[in-house]
Amino acid sequence: GEALSYAELEARSNRLANHLRRLGAGPETRVGVCMERTPELVVALLGVLKAGGAYVPLDPGYPRERLGWMAEDAQVGLVLTSTALAGVLPAGTLTLALDAVRADVEAEPAEAPRSGVEPENLSHVIFTSGSTGRPKGVMIRHSSVAVLLHWLRETVSDEERASVLFSTSINFDVSVAEVFGTLAWGGKLVLAENALALAELAEPVVHASMVPTAAAELLRMGGIPESVRTLNLGGEPLPNDLAQALYALGTVEKVGNLYGPTEDTTYSTYSLVPRGGERVLVGRPVAGTRALVLDAELRPVPAGVVGELYLAGDGLSRGYAGRPELTAERYLPDPFGAPGSRMYRVMDRVRWLATGELEYFGRTDFQVKVRGFRIELGEIETALHARPGVRSAVAVVREDAPGDRRLVAYVVAEEGVPGPGAAELRSLLRERLPEYMVPSAVVMLDALPLTGSGKVDRRALPAPEGAAGDGEFAAPRTAAEELLARIFAEVLGVERVGVDDGFFELGGHSLLATRVVSRLREVFGVEVPLRELFEFSTVATLAVRIEELRGAGAGVAPPIGRAPRDEPLPLSFAQQRLWLVDRLEPGGSAYNVPSALRLRGELDTAALRASLDALVERHETLRTTFAEQGGVPVQVVHAPAPLALAQ
Repeated sequence: GEALSYAELEARSNRLANHLRRLGAGPETRVGVCMERTPELVVALLGVLKAGGAYVPLDPGYPRERLGWMAEDAQVGLVLTSTALAGVLPAGTLTLALDAVRADVEAEPAEAPRSGVEPENLSHVIFTSGSTGRPKGVMIRHSSVAVLLHWLRETVSDEERASVLFSTSINFDVSVAEVFGTLAWGGKLVLAENALALAELAEPVVHASMVPTAAAELLRMGGIPESVRTLNLGGEPLPNDLAQALYALGTVEKVGNLYGPTEDTTYSTYSLVPRGGERVLVGRPVAGTRALVLDAELRPVPAGVVGELYLAGDGLSRGYAGRPELTAERYLPDPFGAPGSRMYRVMDRVRWLATGELEYFGRTDFQVKVRGFRIELGEIETALHARPGVRSAVAVVREDAPGDRRLVAYVVAEEGVPGPGAAELRSLLRERLPEYMVPSAVVMLDALPLTGSGKVDRRALPAPEGAAGDGEFAAPRTAAEELLARIFAEVLGVERVGVDDGFFELGGHSLLATRVVSRLREVFGVEVPLRELFEFSTVATLAVRIEELRGAGAGVAPPIGRAPRDEPLPLSFAQQRLWLVDRLEPGGSAYNVPSALRLRGELDTAALRASLDALVERHETLRTTFAEQGGVPVQVVHAPAPLALAQ
């Protein structure tokens, strides 16, 4: 419910910047940000940048070991956090709990300090999955971000920027476009816990970015508000039927397909999906970006021929933090650019079309996208091999149900050694990997299937069966547990669920969790917050929690009753905007949409009058006016009355 004006945001971020300068922050200083998703997070990001430093996002939900790797590679000197989160960071990390030093920060000057930052200095370092088993940090320059922001200024209109959803974690590059692409040009930023919260926001959103799987889930649950006019989708291939279904809502006016790796500063190409189109293309390079489609000898291939994509230009990042050998491997000399320039090997297969647009044909390696998360399968396999007793392991993405892509790991134990079980291995992975990289199932095999050349035959790997745990099946004991087990089984597509089986251990994820929450509302009449499903994830614990909520009277809110129409009513947000515009420009026609319709033939005046009277009677907005009471605008809904037609 907190809101910050630009003046408040400016003053608070300036004070934090001055405080950080006093602590030694400046150009090339890396400052970690490990904070809850509140307006204070935006203040922290701006404070680091205004001090001249580069921010390094550190997700408090990541395993402590992973956070330690990230801080080490990025050479983080200080981490901004809160007293509640200080314990999630590795021991010895130098932290600054902003809530604990609020008085000191507020005593700083409210004017922006002179940072001395230059275009080539670092803006931020964002970590992505690494095939070697360790995440890699991409170093982004201020100049690259500036190019992105200027492109967004031309691509996103002022009307769309009037209310922009900020739902992406700052650990992912889309957040850069959401936050700074809005604030740099005077828009309104609406914070949400994630994209699926769009349906529950009190503040109307006009422009939103998200992965296609999140948009599909919102569409399924009827969660895209009528206020949303533009949707930019990226992070994974966009199905054309999804884009057309969004247009079919009637309120969505633009669906954009955005493509680009973090190494090229968020977006590299853009395509506006045509309404009624037959396919979705990667599109054309954004301003300042050059796309090269080359063969194995780094020679350009003709239009229509599939080649490998390389990216060059103003958006190219500096490389990987603390990983010079990997930087040299992926950032190659650009044979078609200025002396000393480089190009990034994306390892995606594409081709040019005659229209000058790119068409996507998949990866050349084992990097995958699951629900928009970029994952190197090798990192999962490395983590599995770290457990003694594991002889071989392979991770794949399966789509046994259309549209439901899941990570599955296959493990072969050492002979003659007590081998680990599936549940133990998943616990091990949770200690080393973010939740989105933990496979939904671990399948123990006697041997991995091989091709004739001796490589793993990934297509021959069996589909996982049953529950993911190693323990014995425990049947539901109560009516509530029976209903919950049935809900879990239906949503997850498994045959049976025991009371000790966890939703996420059985292959659940955040998108499917929203379906469970919806079913709980229907079946039990209680509103279970999505975050509680992560805490009470087994049938047994969730059944107890539901009984607690029912006992506390935390049921679903009663239906909203009809407000009386015999007294003035408060204005909605949209009506307040109309009223304000009319006060700024009395009698203006900014919200009028004039049109003329010529009717030919004999006019039945009585039928026309009756039709118009019926419309006015049915739709209150056609007989609502604004008035002022005590200096406050209100709406007055008038009773139906015959409409006078001018001759």
